[in-house]
Amino acid sequence: MRKLIENLISEGVLKTPRIIDAFAHIDRADFVPEELKFEAYVNAPLPIGFGQTISQPLAVAFMLELLNPQPGEKILDIGSGSGWQTALLAYIASRDEDGKELPPSEKGKVISLELIPELEAMSRKNIFKYNFIKKGVVEVHCLNATNGFIKEAPYDRIIAAASTDEIPEEWKKQLKAGGIIVAPIGTSIWSYKKKVAQDAEQFEKIEFPGFAFVPFVKE
Repeated sequence: MRKLIENLISEGVLKTPRIIDAFAHIDRADFVPEELKFEAYVNAPLPIGFGQTISQPLAVAFMLELLNPQPGEKILDIGSGSGWQTALLAYIASRDEDGKELPPSEKGKVISLELIPELEAMSRKNIFKYNFIKKGVVEVHCLNATNGFIKEAPYDRIIAAASTDEIPEEWKKQLKAGGIIVAPIGTSIWSYKKKVAQDAEQFEKIEFPGFAFVPFVKE
């Protein structure tokens, strides 16, 4: 794991101390199937069943750097899969800039959505190893994420792990002003930063091509 992190840093993908710290404390091996533990630190996606994968560490690091999650923020994580990215986000949202655990009243929250029941159960089981669910830092829900999760909106950050044709309007509506969405569209990763001007929502969009993701599952 240490070598993987060092490689991602040397390649200029991992840059932010709190994200590096999350990678060091949330072990990817806890989120891959038992028969693939020996490949947990390979910089490649791995199958987790049902046509889905745990994303390539490089892609996860790249997206988290774009997302720039902060301590204490509320984050919508779409496509929990086996739960690794959810746990990384929970670690960041629940600790201060020095890596110390925040008091309960100051901790952020990660709402994780997963459509496939078996993967939702896998995600919940894996995240439970880190006590994030028990501490109220993570909620995992089994449902279609097309409409986001209005109950906990608005969100500081929204991130998706599967490729869509376009960013759903509900995700945009559930994002706070100044918030960021990071999501794959086709073979590109897109960053959407929400601005509000003259009572109208506007987004600053940046495309980063050259990636591959599993497709977003709607049903």
